[in-house]
Amino acid sequence: MKPAMNSPASAGTPSDNRRHGPPPAGGLRRAGWIAITASATAIALLSARYFTLDPDSFLPEQRVTYLANLAPLMLHVGGGVVALVLGPWQFPPRLRARRPALHRLVGRVYLAAALATAVGGLLLVPKGLFGPIAPLGFAALAVLLLVATVAAFVSIRRGAVERHRIWMVRSYALIFTGVTFRLWISGFSAAGVPFGQAYGSGAWAAWLLNLLVAEHVVARIRTGQRAAGAAAGAVAPE
Repeated sequence: MKPAMNSPASAGTPSDNRRHGPPPAGGLRRAGWIAITASATAIALLSARYFTLDPDSFLPEQRVTYLANLAPLMLHVGGGVVALVLGPWQFPPRLRARRPALHRLVGRVYLAAALATAVGGLLLVPKGLFGPIAPLGFAALAVLLLVATVAAFVSIRRGAVERHRIWMVRSYALIFTGVTFRLWISGFSAAGVPFGQAYGSGAWAAWLLNLLVAEHVVARIRTGQRAAGAAAGAVAPE
């Protein structure tokens, strides 16, 4: 006798579970990576307009300051553009496994670009808008970016691959502030919040939110490390 259409046997088939169940974790990670890469590339292309040195490309409130400080501005923007674009390509496991030499080359360029971004940002801090709140926020961001990027470099030089991966996650989360800060400004300005308030709050909130997400990713990495260690211990010969 064939089972009824609404019987438990037909309702719980594996094909139904695959069709109606939650998407696999790998698919969510891939979608997140694509969203991050696309938004970072878009903001990098938008920021590249500063290289034209056209005064109209600068914020009206910062035009005079930027024109008087082009060297640190170009260091900051140039490093940020490169780091935003290259950062996501450090994380796909398949690329690391299949193209290790390319992974190392991209990593070196990213590290140099991230350091340039932080140094340029620190040089611009004394000229920042809406002090002292916004400049202090950007100063904290630049210092943390220096710490995370240097820690990532030192870790890989010592052969601590997983620690290097963790610090790279934090470093790129801070670089990604270039995206979240602009989204913060646009969103709050559209909601009618005065520009100064949106700018000052975003100088802190944008990178703090990014670090919260980064620490969630770091926690998952550490959980995976512990699980891998336990599995290795379970199959190790006595």
